[in-house]
Amino acid sequence: MLRLTLRTLRYRKGGFVATFIALFFGAAIVMACGGLMETGIRTAIPPQRLAGADAVIIADRSIRLATDDVPDEDGDVDYEYSMLTEDIPVDASVAAKASAVAGVARVVQDVAFPVSLAGASTTGHNWASASLAGLDGAAPRQGQVVVPASSGAQAGSRVDISVRGKITPFTVSGTSGQPVVYFADSDAQRLGKLMALGVVAAPGTDTSALGVRLEEALGTTVTVLTGDERGVAEYPKAAEQSEMLITLSAVFGGFAVMVSMLVVASTFSVSVQQRKREIALLRAIGTTPGQIRRMIFMEALVVSVLATLAAWFPGALVGELLFERLAEYGVASPVVQFHQGWIPSIVGVGTALLAGLIAALAGARRASRTRPTEALAEAALQRKWLTPARLIFAIISCGGGVALGIVSVTAMSGPIAASTAGPAVLCWAIGFTLLAPGATKAVMALLRLPIRALTKVPGSLAANNTRMRAVKLASAVAPVMLASGFAFAQIYTQTTSAESAQRAYTQDLRADAVLVSATGGFSPDVVDTVRSLPGVTAASEWVTSMGFIESPYDPELSDEGLELQGITASGASLTAVPVVSGALKDLSGDTIALPADHAASMGLGVGDKLTMRYGDGQTSRVTVVALIKPRQGYEIALSPAATLAQHTSAGVARQIMVSGDTSAVAARFPNDRLADRSTLTEAYAADLETQAMINYLLAGMIILYTAISVINTLVVETSDRRREFGLLRLSGARRGQVLRMVGVEGAAITLAGLILGTIVSAGTLVPFSLAALDSVVPYGPIWIYLAVSAAAGLLTMTATMIPAWVALRTRPADTVAVQ
Repeated sequence: MLRLTLRTLRYRKGGFVATFIALFFGAAIVMACGGLMETGIRTAIPPQRLAGADAVIIADRSIRLATDDVPDEDGDVDYEYSMLTEDIPVDASVAAKASAVAGVARVVQDVAFPVSLAGASTTGHNWASASLAGLDGAAPRQGQVVVPASSGAQAGSRVDISVRGKITPFTVSGTSGQPVVYFADSDAQRLGKLMALGVVAAPGTDTSALGVRLEEALGTTVTVLTGDERGVAEYPKAAEQSEMLITLSAVFGGFAVMVSMLVVASTFSVSVQQRKREIALLRAIGTTPGQIRRMIFMEALVVSVLATLAAWFPGALVGELLFERLAEYGVASPVVQFHQGWIPSIVGVGTALLAGLIAALAGARRASRTRPTEALAEAALQRKWLTPARLIFAIISCGGGVALGIVSVTAMSGPIAASTAGPAVLCWAIGFTLLAPGATKAVMALLRLPIRALTKVPGSLAANNTRMRAVKLASAVAPVMLASGFAFAQIYTQTTSAESAQRAYTQDLRADAVLVSATGGFSPDVVDTVRSLPGVTAASEWVTSMGFIESPYDPELSDEGLELQGITASGASLTAVPVVSGALKDLSGDTIALPADHAASMGLGVGDKLTMRYGDGQTSRVTVVALIKPRQGYEIALSPAATLAQHTSAGVARQIMVSGDTSAVAARFPNDRLADRSTLTEAYAADLETQAMINYLLAGMIILYTAISVINTLVVETSDRRREFGLLRLSGARRGQVLRMVGVEGAAITLAGLILGTIVSAGTLVPFSLAALDSVVPYGPIWIYLAVSAAAGLLTMTATMIPAWVALRTRPADTVAVQ
């Protein structure tokens, strides 16, 4: 069987090269997504400032949330975990506990706080922690600092340093190569919080074993970092970005797997279709169905193994390239090291092998079960295509698309509605791919009359071909449908989502301008100063964070928490959120304005209390002073800015919203940035565009893969028609007439693929647009549709005409003889 397989591969290069290409690119994309996921999971950040510590202890940022307020029959409550978003200090008692662990030589406290030096934001640290960075020398005394050498300051000079909006002059006692500012220990203790503990191991101590002992001794309230994980303590935001990277790679990796299976199945189907006469002859001379299946299985196995092995190294290169682009767009931190080990590579290999083998067996099943005489007849012209299994899976897939659309319209709104778009387009694509022969027949029947009318003789020949070869044409139409359908769905989903967010932002923006601090934040008295300036009608601090309602149980709370926006009560008029009951002017101290639907689900009203856990892990009993109705899909709760700021990493408000004449504000705060409405809107749009580029990058990779499959399939299909072209030439047709006929067929394939691709994407875009914009038409310029259509047409015509031109260079008699 192996010898027969190798001989077949030798004499059937075209079909197997096409399958090889589909498997190669599919495996490379899946491996790349796997590498991104592994990078996110590892979050390997080589330490710099804490490199002298063998282990680093930080506060645990995870939070446990109950999934129900009623225990199950066993008395248990299920929990899920989320991440806190602000800096969390380490309890001072942890240092003593860590010092008592066997193998610990000393524990160094790292006190940290945000500072601004010469307009640049950085962090301040106690001098004691400088030993972990390999710094020595005289410690700065009270009122002195050691600044980065890049700041340009010299020893003995005076510098102004802003800490939480308050500017204080310090004397420079020295410089260092670190990008942070070191303070005297007494100053650091007064200004900052204990953010990490550096553990130095005794000589001869195994670091991994020490990490385990520290975890056992300190419990779950802290996280012990060793190896390259230690860098997370220096770059905590990198860990948050890694969570996003994991989610992103999982979503697009799963999408890539499904698309890969569709493309490979389509390509292999074409390859098996071309060999139906050969398979029929094998059946006629006594070959059993089992032998046919084993032969095709072995062929698929050989091609799959070769393709996946060839994709091993390119997959890692593609993954690293994608990671670099994602780091540029801010999804991943550039300090994280890219890792692609054997696990994602094995997953990519396994996925490609599975796709190839499933496609091979599916393609061989029907041919192997057909009686020899029927197989010979059908090899010339295939008519039967719909099997019970195909129909059942098609109904299930299309039903899944309908169900997801209903969920989008009835249960989702705003940006969250996009979460069903990816699965929905996959469901519709799978369903229509399974029904492609029937759908192609229907569309070609509609196109046949205009084809005959517009293109005369070549069109008549092409129209006859589309009628007699409709089932075979489906294998050419399906890739065009997949490529265009995915492109329309992915691009218009992003443009619609961006427009939804843009409208919400613009309508909620009541301020005429926003004052942005150039020193990392404003002291609490600045908002009163702004409000008292001539021409200013209202001013409010603006703080944002995330929080979690711990009690009572809130069934409306997502696992990411509830967005908290801090405002000044006297400037509540700058908030566009409608108030259902209560008053925002009462926001002061431990109070909150709660979304009405959240309050209803908890049975709370104005005057009731709840327990709120803020982003820094601190909890507080707060009183509900108002119920609000935020825009659907953009749920927020309002908190006093002064209260919320205390639970953020910055510690103070960084922005102040202003209405009225702002000229006096610009004159009073010349060093800070005053942005008007248009500037804010443009900045927000630019931020949305950056987020869109991330999706375009990954979606573009999938679309490019499907585009390759279009070329792949059409080249093989057209090249296989040499005998047909030869017979046409022998019957009197000129080369130009045959080429024009092929061109008309290519145009018909393009139109059919675009029509079906539009239907596939509409099944996703219409429900999403209804949920996001309350419109059946998705938002986005028409030129996107025209550009995608033109690209599909160019690909299809190129992949059709060039192979046809090459095939027509052979003498007609030779093509018939060869076949």
